[in-house]
Amino acid sequence: MIRINLLPHREEKRKARRHQFYAYAVAAVVLGGVVVGIVNGVISSYVSAQNDKNAFLKTEIAVLDKSIDEIKRLREQTESLLQRKRVIESLQGNRSEAVGLFNELAKNVPDGVYIKKVTQQGAKINLVGFAQSNARVSSLMRNLESSPLLERPTLIEIKGATVDKRRTNQFSLDLFITRAVDESATKPDAKGRKT
Repeated sequence: MIRINLLPHREEKRKARRHQFYAYAVAAVVLGGVVVGIVNGVISSYVSAQNDKNAFLKTEIAVLDKSIDEIKRLREQTESLLQRKRVIESLQGNRSEAVGLFNELAKNVPDGVYIKKVTQQGAKINLVGFAQSNARVSSLMRNLESSPLLERPTLIEIKGATVDKRRTNQFSLDLFITRAVDESATKPDAKGRKT
């Protein structure tokens, strides 16, 4: 019988398979490394691009914030100027008010009534004076009520007083100036705001 020894052949095949396995393992590791490197490079480029976009957005947001601050400042200045304009317009409108008030007082103060002091706070006028009798104070109040410029006379106080050794009545009364309401000042504009 012929004896064939297959052991070295098997050993060579095992070595060849082992070399082949190591070659495949090294190739897989290299291929995996290449794939990981490519994926990492792609992700890094996406991250870098997004960071560039974020930096651009931040600079643009900073520019817009400056613009918004400028707009707020301009709005505050505009509102301040409009407020000044309203004050000036109200002063212009009420400029002749004092002259009209004194004309009305001169026309409506009856004989025997003397005005000592006139004070004004807004539309409210306070008169302090002396009258020879209570009836003359009543007459003054009726005259002021019928005046087109003055309204709502209200007697605050009347008391006896002595002026130059004569017995008189000292009185204090409040009344209001009738002011025409400016329709254009309270008319809402197209956005619903009052101008």
